[in-house]
Amino acid sequence: MPALDDEAIEAALRALPEWVREGDVLVRVVKRKDWRDAIALVDAVAAEADRRDHHPDLCVTGYRTVTFRLTTHSASGITQRDLDLARAIDELAAG
Repeated sequence: MPALDDEAIEAALRALPEWVREGDVLVRVVKRKDWRDAIALVDAVAAEADRRDHHPDLCVTGYRTVTFRLTTHSASGITQRDLDLARAIDELAAG
């Protein structure tokens, strides 16, 4: 899957207001109510990522902050797979 151009990424980000672009990476920081809730989100995203065979980098800091980073290494940039997973993460974080 090819990397998207800047125009396509910027258009997609208008529909993903919680995400920011840092170079060739999409980033979202999610604050949960506590440690267990943060880990529950990580577990839910892990299951979805496995289902899609597309895995984010993630980091849990403090006791309730989860940072997700999406890029497609094989394409050296952001692809439709990253945007699709970003939408899925948004749905899981909202649920």
